[in-house]
Amino acid sequence: MVRSPRRAAFLQEWGCELTRGDLLEPDSLDYALEDQEAVIDAATARATDAGSAYEIDWNGKQNLFAACQRAGLKRLVFISLLDAARHRDVPLMDIKACTEQWLEASDFDYTILQGVAFMQGLISQFAIPVLEGQTVWVSGTATPIAYMNTQDMARFAVAALDHPETVRRSFPVVGPRAWITGEITQLCERNTGKDARVFRVPPFLLGMMRSVTAFFEASLNVAERLSFEKVTGGGARLDAPMEESYAAFGIDPASVTTLEDYLKEYYDTILKRLREMEADLDKDAKKKLPF
Repeated sequence: MVRSPRRAAFLQEWGCELTRGDLLEPDSLDYALEDQEAVIDAATARATDAGSAYEIDWNGKQNLFAACQRAGLKRLVFISLLDAARHRDVPLMDIKACTEQWLEASDFDYTILQGVAFMQGLISQFAIPVLEGQTVWVSGTATPIAYMNTQDMARFAVAALDHPETVRRSFPVVGPRAWITGEITQLCERNTGKDARVFRVPPFLLGMMRSVTAFFEASLNVAERLSFEKVTGGGARLDAPMEESYAAFGIDPASVTTLEDYLKEYYDTILKRLREMEADLDKDAKKKLPF
């Protein structure tokens, strides 16, 4: 279910059947849930969305759960965040914790997957700036984070539907190893052969940015996302043992993407493409020579 099938048309190449729906439009949810057997809920507000994250991540989820109840649909997989209940002062973590509590008190056959952060987000934050010689901006205290490939998270979510032992339970679902920003930068340097320029944003500056953006309704969600830096830059390790999760979902730990392999594949692909583009430009330049 997507808000804009036209913009999400690429998903059809992966075998998806798309339907239009919006968590803030209850009628659209009734149509989307017709004849469905299960829901995997991976929706969340983005910093670029207008308004507060509470609108989508709480009000929107309540609309979805109500629509599931109207449709008689009880099987639900919910993508949450690890240790959400320990960070109730951070809006997004508070919402996730409240949603988990709501599901535990409901009669849904839920499975909760508690992730931390995705490898895909490291491309714009680290991989591209290092490749292009731009500054890498980091903040807070060095925090070990067990990044995960979104495709692996999707595998766990789908596997839950075939494993009854995951019903009405919560599981950590994190990557094979926790990394700090310095180690990620070194991986990028190793793959590109370039030195990274790193600038660490002082915590007090982030606090000022949160205070300023919180004054304006249009930037409220940005302020809420900035407060998430307390988690990702707080120094507390964002990782968890995965043995029980692998066993419950029937997934081989060796098949889960490592950050080394993910970044190597990205750089191999992008550098090959850049070399091909340079070769094409050379050919075009030679064609224009007068001899």
